[in-house]
Amino acid sequence: MPCAKDKTYRGRIAPSPTGYLHLGHARTFWQAYGRTRAAGGVLIFRNEDLDEQRCREEFARAMFEDLGWLGIRWQEGPDVGGGVGPYAQSERRELYRAAWRRLRDGGWIYPCTCSRRELAEAAVAPHDDQDEPLYPGTCREKTSGATEPVGFNWRFRVPDGERIEFDDARLGRVGFVAGRDFGDFVVWRRDDVPAYQLAVVVDDAAMQVTEVVRGEDLLRSTARQILLQRALGLPEVGYFHCELLRDEQGVRLAKRHDALSLRHLRELGLTAAEVRRIAGMDGGEVFPVEKCAEK
Repeated sequence: MPCAKDKTYRGRIAPSPTGYLHLGHARTFWQAYGRTRAAGGVLIFRNEDLDEQRCREEFARAMFEDLGWLGIRWQEGPDVGGGVGPYAQSERRELYRAAWRRLRDGGWIYPCTCSRRELAEAAVAPHDDQDEPLYPGTCREKTSGATEPVGFNWRFRVPDGERIEFDDARLGRVGFVAGRDFGDFVVWRRDDVPAYQLAVVVDDAAMQVTEVVRGEDLLRSTARQILLQRALGLPEVGYFHCELLRDEQGVRLAKRHDALSLRHLRELGLTAAEVRRIAGMDGGEVFPVEKCAEK
């Protein structure tokens, strides 16, 4: 169950408008909505639209419409306002720059000049269940007098050998070893875009989020984000990592599964209740996801 009601529970859903939302997104966001309701709390809708190359206005409109159609209701967001906005990441750049300066001034990050080719050749191959190759630390000793982050991939220097642990409301105690399970990670891209890890840490703190509900594919991201919270002096939050929805081959759903997007299922004539039942959102058995597009 979510946190006790004697403390205001603040949850969030944070889609990115880089494609139509699919059943996996829907189930995760439905769980975030349900945990917020069970705690008598506030649900925040955050538009994670930092990637200008991939974000599109049609996808932004669709995610508001489709999640509202599904039955999810939020109390704060770009469309309804609230006291801790703006609620679109593209409008929060100055907050991220301030965090970058604090990390730079504190010696937590360093500028990486490795090219994509150099990274591909030097990176340590990940274990089967890792989300990305380990950066070998090629640029760890580099420094820069840069007053702006543009031009480098700024990496966070992880404490090699330290086990980063946290309590997950679904999985229990979870831990990863820095330098083994994940390496020095990017917090700001050379094309002058804040990386996911930094942006969500800054936003969750500023929006006073008390619990993050997301897919279990982001467990290692949680360990990285805990390190950023510590470096920036921000409070840790609670976590609930959902089981992923997978296709018949066992591959987790992604936005390339367009036939399983909420938009496509709506166009086929499925009702919100049918979609929730198909994805097991109401506590029933998950229907084979490929079958839902055959109606």
